[in-house]
Amino acid sequence: SFQGVAVHSLSTSSPHDHPEHGRLVYKGNLAKTVLGVKFFSYSTSIFNLFMMPYIMLKSGIGVESLLVQAAFYGLIGIFTFVTPVTLHFLTKGYVIRLYYKDEVDTYTAITYNAILAEKVTVFHQKDVKIPDITKMFTTFYAKTKSMLVNPTLFPNPQDFNHLMGYDKSSFFKFEDLEE
Repeated sequence: SFQGVAVHSLSTSSPHDHPEHGRLVYKGNLAKTVLGVKFFSYSTSIFNLFMMPYIMLKSGIGVESLLVQAAFYGLIGIFTFVTPVTLHFLTKGYVIRLYYKDEVDTYTAITYNAILAEKVTVFHQKDVKIPDITKMFTTFYAKTKSMLVNPTLFPNPQDFNHLMGYDKSSFFKFEDLEE
């Protein structure tokens, strides 16, 4: 309605601002995919756990040899437990949203935790460490936590440069060039 439009247009904050976290500087494009894959993996693991007694009862696996039982339980165990743990390990640092507060130079990274809830990590720009060796699922470390962002998804490239500290350091200074 017209009244809703008028109230929205009088607002002074951007729709990308968060009152607690600051200005939105990054939004990961794989957030829904990561959430969906993890949810699917968890749900199939839970399904396996509930179906295991039924499968054992109907298949007669209890009367087979110990080797066949170990192979069967091992295979089911891999899909039930190892897959969700591996997925969580690979995606725990994927940043779904990143906010920046100019006045205190802090970032707030939103990631997914093990139970698929959003986890908030607050850090200063000085806490950002770039790995010496390029790692597959790490763009930078915030304190000791690995974070994964896609540099091309920052609407303003200066935000990425500031996050990584590229705007503060250079390989050489002009004064060193004169000497």
